[in-house]
Amino acid sequence: MGRREEIGQMRRSYGDAGLSEADLAKDPVEQLHRWLADAAANEFIVEANAMVLSTFAQGKLTSRSVLLKDVTDAGLSFFTNYNSRKAKSMAENSQVALLFPWYAMERQVSLSGSISKLSESESDAYFATRPRGSQIGAWASAQSESLDSRKTLEEKFQEFETKFPNEVPRPPHWGGYLVTPTSFEFWQGRYSRLHDRFIYSKNNSNWEISRLNP
Repeated sequence: MGRREEIGQMRRSYGDAGLSEADLAKDPVEQLHRWLADAAANEFIVEANAMVLSTFAQGKLTSRSVLLKDVTDAGLSFFTNYNSRKAKSMAENSQVALLFPWYAMERQVSLSGSISKLSESESDAYFATRPRGSQIGAWASAQSESLDSRKTLEEKFQEFETKFPNEVPRPPHWGGYLVTPTSFEFWQGRYSRLHDRFIYSKNNSNWEISRLNP
């Protein structure tokens, strides 16, 4: 069997555990908290807070994984380099999409919304909680720019480790973003591909829930 045929035969049967509207919280943020807790407790999920961020700018759609760092009624937050490719895309187009792919639980959550920067004080507060190595790395990496060798990167790391022997300040080019959602979709895999899908749509200040065909 060739590689194409092998890929074509890759499939699995999803379980009988379903999702009904009665199972859902009235607020999607509360529902996301519930499923995040389930994912964090699942031994087969390495990083429950990993999410795929998709942006669109200059006619190109790009996706990458980032780590969720907070969820509140205001939205979902993460942190990155403000000079990175993703940051430049978001500066051009504030509409983004996020996806949590929890395959081990046969679940996924997708959402879309607009993005904005967190305040400097919020970015400072989170940066102070990062491990020292991650703090130094934020200074050393010119994220998304060309790099001639691994050795150059490690030398930059050593340079800033020497420069900041004690407390490491937050780089001015590094900070947080807040995604303000306009829709959430919760997906639960089911048998015969009859998956359960529910979408929360924002209507003024209220969330409306509806079931979607799989």
